[in-house]
Amino acid sequence: MSWFLFALIGPFLYALTNHIDKHLLDKHFKQGGVGTLVLFSSLLSGAALPFIFWADPQALTVSSKHVFMLAMVGILNVAVLWCYLLALRKEEASVAIVFYQLVPVFGLILGYFLLSETISHFQFIAMTIIILGATIISFEIDVENNFKLRRETVTLMLAASFFWALGSVLFKYIALEENVWRSLFWEHLTLVLVGVFLFACIPSYRRHFLTALRTNSAPILSLNFLNEGLYILGNIVFSFAYLLGPISLILLVDSFQPIFVLAIGIFLTLFFPNFTREKIHLKHLVQKALAMSIVIFGTYLLFLSGGI
Repeated sequence: MSWFLFALIGPFLYALTNHIDKHLLDKHFKQGGVGTLVLFSSLLSGAALPFIFWADPQALTVSSKHVFMLAMVGILNVAVLWCYLLALRKEEASVAIVFYQLVPVFGLILGYFLLSETISHFQFIAMTIIILGATIISFEIDVENNFKLRRETVTLMLAASFFWALGSVLFKYIALEENVWRSLFWEHLTLVLVGVFLFACIPSYRRHFLTALRTNSAPILSLNFLNEGLYILGNIVFSFAYLLGPISLILLVDSFQPIFVLAIGIFLTLFFPNFTREKIHLKHLVQKALAMSIVIFGTYLLFLSGGI
């Protein structure tokens, strides 16, 4: 298996989790679903800790400075998840995920302000193209073919993309100085601790989480466990993909996620409409395809410029 095919596994697994998240929010966790899924995701991250520690028993030797930075990465991951789930609660998965392609744009902006890096004219053009693609998907086409700004979705996904970019910068910096396993260990440990904090300190989250455990059937809870397992596996695969190929190309492969999300969404809508539904009228497909094409083209230009 080439590094390219291996790197594609991560975005594909993420795309699967996007649709499972949407299904759980729409069908099973309508009341307090965001808080419930945040707690599930945070607490179930602990399941990966024994395996990560087994892979690198020296995970506890990380310096206190790096532990603090990885704790920030874990907190940022929870913030990403919270914003994403709030957006996904009212939006199609294929629409919300397109905004994640703004992550490299925020990465360049953060590098400019925090690391005194420069932004070339070519990179600026590439960033503008990506923003154009995100702008196209920012408007909803109603039944009368009028355009309406997805204000809440845009705000939440912009925040999620910013938090993701900041967390990625911190994680990559530490992973290069330590290693992937140690970085993953402390990132997942922080996620568990954040989950414990939310469970203990936010009564509504705790109440809805316990209600979900009591009232949902074993298959539904198993689906949630599978969902978190796929996400954790995607993280591990994507982290190790950095070791197999050029980092810039690996990051470029991540732009395939919206394509996977749209393809899976169309498949589920046609053959398993009770699981999830996407708007697949011609006008909606054209809008999504156009936005994704422009965003991926901009991402490719950003790669050529050395921005990712």
